[in-house]
Amino acid sequence: MVSNLEQKAIDTIRVIAADTVRAANSGHPGAPMGCAPIAHILFTKFLRANPKNPHFINRDRFLLSNGHACALQYIILHLLGYDVSMDDLKQFRQLGSKTPGHPERLDTEGVEVTTGPLGQGIANGVGMAIAEAQLAATYNRPGFEIFNNNTYVILGDGCLQEGVASEAASLAGHLKLGKLIAFYDDNKITIDGDTAVSFTEDVEKRFEAYDWHVLVVDDGDSDFDSIEKAIAAAHEVTDKPTLIKVKTTIGYGSLLQGKEKVHGSPLSDDDIKQIKKKFGFNPDKTFDISSDVYDLYHARAKEGAQYEEEWKSLFNEYKSKHPKEAAEIERRFADKLPEGWEKNLPRFSPSDSAVATRKLSEGVLTAIESSLPEIIGGSADLTGSNLTRWGKAVDFQNPSTGLGDYSGRYIRYGVREHAMFAIMNGLASYGGIIPYGGTFLNFLTYGWGAARLSAISHLRVIYVMTHDSIGLGEDGPTHQPIETLALTRATPNMLTFRPADGNETSGTYLAAIQNVTRPSVIALSRQNLPQLEGSSVEAVLKGAYVIKTDENPEITFVATGSEVCIAVEASKTLAQKNIKSRVVSMPCSELFDDQSAEYKKEVFPVGVPVISIEALGTFGWDRYSHAHIGLTTFGQSGKAEDLYKFFKITPEHAVAKAEKVIGHFKKLGYVPEVNAQL
Repeated sequence: MVSNLEQKAIDTIRVIAADTVRAANSGHPGAPMGCAPIAHILFTKFLRANPKNPHFINRDRFLLSNGHACALQYIILHLLGYDVSMDDLKQFRQLGSKTPGHPERLDTEGVEVTTGPLGQGIANGVGMAIAEAQLAATYNRPGFEIFNNNTYVILGDGCLQEGVASEAASLAGHLKLGKLIAFYDDNKITIDGDTAVSFTEDVEKRFEAYDWHVLVVDDGDSDFDSIEKAIAAAHEVTDKPTLIKVKTTIGYGSLLQGKEKVHGSPLSDDDIKQIKKKFGFNPDKTFDISSDVYDLYHARAKEGAQYEEEWKSLFNEYKSKHPKEAAEIERRFADKLPEGWEKNLPRFSPSDSAVATRKLSEGVLTAIESSLPEIIGGSADLTGSNLTRWGKAVDFQNPSTGLGDYSGRYIRYGVREHAMFAIMNGLASYGGIIPYGGTFLNFLTYGWGAARLSAISHLRVIYVMTHDSIGLGEDGPTHQPIETLALTRATPNMLTFRPADGNETSGTYLAAIQNVTRPSVIALSRQNLPQLEGSSVEAVLKGAYVIKTDENPEITFVATGSEVCIAVEASKTLAQKNIKSRVVSMPCSELFDDQSAEYKKEVFPVGVPVISIEALGTFGWDRYSHAHIGLTTFGQSGKAEDLYKFFKITPEHAVAKAEKVIGHFKKLGYVPEVNAQL
């Protein structure tokens, strides 16, 4: 039986949501008003967390996949006593506030992931459920359930229409993630109007086909008991994720309820006043929350604090009996790396054989996996091509399949690039995990929405992207990335690596793993590359360095990946012609940009023209070079060696280009500085 206080609390959320959006004159009041019963019942009766310690390891996770409804989340956080004040609610969507227009994990305590692009949150939730299952299987012991939290997600019609949600839900069903519970806010409204215009599928049957446990609440506006019973029933099913379809009315209480107009615009003052009268509130007061509603939520917050204290006691006992495992948990969740792990990175000399950097990447992962248990990898159905699985890896699978178990650290994502990237964001957000996932570089853009969120969210996610240029050969322009690295290099807070040999591949992983707040895109070759004289693991940390030089060079080549060896060969030919040159390897332009002006000018001396060489698009290289060797068109289908000749990415063409550029600037009388020198 629902108490009058609970009804009052739910209606308080509804009117405060209307006030919050009205004060900002911007936002989405409809979904928060419609979802108020779901959120209230979940947070006051089921979700276990401590507002005074939002990062408590075993807290239940909550993700708002329909992030435009964030006023709902901010109000709940405020009521529970998180660091979200009434003034913060009044500053909704204002510059510098703790209550931005969509949930931001860096801005607001209690927000687990950054959402807004629809479908991302439910996919992140799959990642968090995987994280819990993997850590539980790894560290839990009889009598010690150190990891046993639930992951709850609210999502809407829009989320379910996005492909990333379908990909992630399909995988979650296969993996039998029983601690994942999603609430489908079935309000039958999108921006275009009634979902009858575009979304008429049977969602229940769809999720049953994904092997989810599906429940339905027919009246999510006022049948609060049914919502509570559905959540309790979801907890009883441990071998399937649960979707609770809750039929709600968007903008419940508004004169516009049930219509698209209540979705993304503030309600009028008159409408808000009539809502308050209808629910028994003073229509002339705004942002008014009674003490008994606060008391209800603060009582739940105290229960959350007590839950954490009980967990701490359990963990202390666990620590006395399993000190090694306990220390490892503490280290991992403190984002600290094991002492000396980098000593396992392979190192190479020029006498070592030529190897593709994708193969060298496999060697790095094999060398470091035992010293870095937080590394959890996978591939989007390209394991044998990406070479992302170390030899003794165990697959992350439900034990009932006989294909692996939940302690496994290798995830078979299937052909689901977008879900893989979003799931990795969930894994990283959970804590204690460094996720990596592989596909072809050209398919990075299949899941770009999630990759971009890695950067916005400051997540250490590693994208192992192989087949990185026209060097992949016969698969042709549909598979050959041309513009892709221009995109990643243009993205704030993202690192782009393209190593040239074994030492640089090891250095790439060193840099990517050490960078706690930046995702890394690692572009790796299909074709074999020589081990270069002068290459270095540690030099990668500088982003670019001189790999070969003559004294007082007349020309500098800057190259990445498979083209560094082309630049080296061109430099040798120029020497035979008594033309002095320098070769700069630039495995990571973003790390080079972080260096001092003095170092940049050491690498690229003022007055020496620079030619870039990269078997991708030339866009963006004018930041570092005066002339470019690369592509301005898409690729072609053919053997790699033929393609390099066809597109004039060869030592011979580099020599000719160098002579032409030197002559041009001699005639001009000066060499202008490039951006990196300014």
